Amino acid sequence: MKILVTGGGGFLGQALCRGLVARGHEVTSFNRGHYPALDAIGVRQVAGDLADRDAVMTAFAGGFDAVFHNAAKAGAWGSYDSYHQANVVGTQNVLDACRAHGIGRLVYTSTPSVTHRATHPVEGGTAETVPYGENFQAPYATTKTIAEKAVLAANDASLATVALRPRLIWGPGDNQILPRLVQRANAGRLRIVGSGDNKVDTTFIDNAAQAHFDAFDHLAPGAACAGKAYFISNGEPWPMRDVLNGLLRAAGAPEVHKHLPFRVAYAVGVACEGLWTLLPLKGEPPMTRFLAEQLSTSHWYSMAPATRDFGYVPKVTMAEGLERLRAALAG
Repeated sequence: MKILVTGGGGFLGQALCRGLVARGHEVTSFNRGHYPALDAIGVRQVAGDLADRDAVMTAFAGGFDAVFHNAAKAGAWGSYDSYHQANVVGTQNVLDACRAHGIGRLVYTSTPSVTHRATHPVEGGTAETVPYGENFQAPYATTKTIAEKAVLAANDASLATVALRPRLIWGPGDNQILPRLVQRANAGRLRIVGSGDNKVDTTFIDNAAQAHFDAFDHLAPGAACAGKAYFISNGEPWPMRDVLNGLLRAAGAPEVHKHLPFRVAYAVGVACEGLWTLLPLKGEPPMTRFLAEQLSTSHWYSMAPATRDFGYVPKVTMAEGLERLRAALAG
């Protein structure tokens, strides 16, 4: 099949492209930049911005059978408009382009953050039982919620859609989360927010990609997964402190044992948001209200709906994933 991947140059995007090529598909990636790693595996690249409707329409005109819409603006800080353009306008452009060019399947990469509710824990929930969040205090979660709702509402007899919500993707090739953790740990500036006992789900990169392929294989108009959202993870909730220290050990960085009470972290987040807004300062603040809530609250989910509707079963355990990460970083 001819498949288009948006954001194919990113961490998950490259894993999707590698897996689709390995499965015999002809893959094109729509990116803002150019990635030699995609050239190396035979992925055609088209440069453009998701918020540019004409660019998206042109890129999607290649006779594609399906789209993996993975591109998004992520992060804990930035103007609302920058997130809105990438995540809301960009996703609507993708949906419109699928309609215009008769593309029949769309696999959308969403996020569990669409259900964030301050410090309200999620323990074993599903997309059917956990409602959308509110008062996010973070443009990423707000705009991804709008985008996910649009994707699911678009599902019909001519365009089958599904939304996957992988939780905290990690593994070899991560150039976002792990480098920041290591940098802060090496500088002695990393803290566990709260007790660290809160259990959280995470997703090894291969499992995240596998979930997308499983959903794609089952997606069709009227399929059990069509028009629905699913949480995706390793299905092994660990205490937050164990997740952090497992990743740090794999990277050869010092473990973190110092704690920051939630109320203090939240107050620091309020202060940082104020400073970054007023001055304004460059980069992301070290703490925000949203981050303080996320880091101190239990978030883990049931994989039963994904297993039931498209056969997703995580193949790489946490322990195996950490060993693969250690070996990749050591090599």
